[in-house]
Amino acid sequence: MVECTECGATLAMNEDTEVGELITCGDCGADLEVTGMTPPMVQLAPQEEEDWGE
Repeated sequence: MVECTECGATLAMNEDTEVGELITCGDCGADLEVTGMTPPMVQLAPQEEEDWGE
């Protein structure tokens, strides 16, 4: 179990979850990146920037 950094909701992570994986909060819809497993930690996932064909 881990807490959403945006809204504080409790999120479940299973044993197949890996560091670097993206999960979505079911309450607020925030995309979170798993940054640790022992203890479970997440942070707001970085947003991809548009390259506009450059």
